[in-house]
Amino acid sequence: MRVIGLMSGTSYDAIDAAAADLILDGDRLTLTPLGLISRGYDDGLRAALAAALPPAATTLAEVCRLDTRIGRAFAAAAVEADRELCDGQAELVASHGQTVYHWVEDGQVHGTLQIGQPAWIAEATGLPVVADFRPRDIAAGGQGAPLVSLVDRMWLRGRPGAPAALNLGGIANITAPDGTAFDTGPANALVDAAVSEATDGRLTYDLDGELAARGTVHEGLLDRLLAEPYYAAPTPKTTGKELFHLPYLRTALQGYEKLPTEDVVATLTCLTARTVADAVRSVKASEVVASGGGTRNPALMAALRAELGGVPLRTSDELGLPSAAKEAYAFAVLGFLTLHGLPGTVPQSTGARHASVLGSITPGRRGAPWPEGVAGAQGPLRLVVNGHGHGGR
Repeated sequence: MRVIGLMSGTSYDAIDAAAADLILDGDRLTLTPLGLISRGYDDGLRAALAAALPPAATTLAEVCRLDTRIGRAFAAAAVEADRELCDGQAELVASHGQTVYHWVEDGQVHGTLQIGQPAWIAEATGLPVVADFRPRDIAAGGQGAPLVSLVDRMWLRGRPGAPAALNLGGIANITAPDGTAFDTGPANALVDAAVSEATDGRLTYDLDGELAARGTVHEGLLDRLLAEPYYAAPTPKTTGKELFHLPYLRTALQGYEKLPTEDVVATLTCLTARTVADAVRSVKASEVVASGGGTRNPALMAALRAELGGVPLRTSDELGLPSAAKEAYAFAVLGFLTLHGLPGTVPQSTGARHASVLGSITPGRRGAPWPEGVAGAQGPLRLVVNGHGHGGR
């Protein structure tokens, strides 16, 4: 089955559309990557989204407008991916949507909201769409995140030692060797906020880690940032830009207003590396396989290698999944599992009472295909990336 996975992360810088050919054979799921396209939101939509995100106030009218505008943007990306990557032969779209709020109180997740109305995608492509993945796990008592943990476990099964998967997006999350998974804290979120603030929006991220490379870590500021209670909270736990946003950073910088931007960015980069490395040590991982936009930041990767000490750090590209596309591929897998009536969660990863079939299905022009003979089954145990047999031994 050819599936298009759509993803826009907490950095909301682009929509990634990854296409995969997926074949289920017993407990083995084989993924053949067909490619990735990435399309940024137009400036007006990105500005409107940024203006509506917490801690800013918004209106239901604006949420409705954003739901439609983002849905149309996702639909355009899906149409392009079907045409350019699948020769018009895609059979399913799996859309994560755009997270705008993750409701967490006292360590418990009560709700989550991803927008980007899937009806626009179904109408534009004619294909069934699986969307709204996270709420079902939350209803079962889970955190609703990180949902890629099931894919990580299947993918890394059989590797020697105790590998951990790491995603470096706006927020960093880890899937531990024992299957537990959690957000470690900010990856790019605070760095992006600092760069945007310092340049009046001219730059939105630290391109190639150049600012961090020129800066010096300020130990006093780092100690203040590390005192954030989230880092010491027990797992499972999730977080987002509801906590790690620009006003949070401004509060942390009180008394340090004269620090050069380069030093602030270097310190925030060190914060990400330190908190990720602390998490890796806590789960006793023997290697880390990283993906996400943060892998393209040489300063962050260098800082992370230094903090990890002797624990090897490699990217998912080395194991057959392009780091920029890995999450989109993961949601393609989750959508495929949903359509086959198979669970997409690991209870020990999210803290849920049980595994759940995720998401809601918006039928395409011909309805939704319902494969026979697999509903209620356990689901695959191994994910093999075609051409990279290490993933499924």
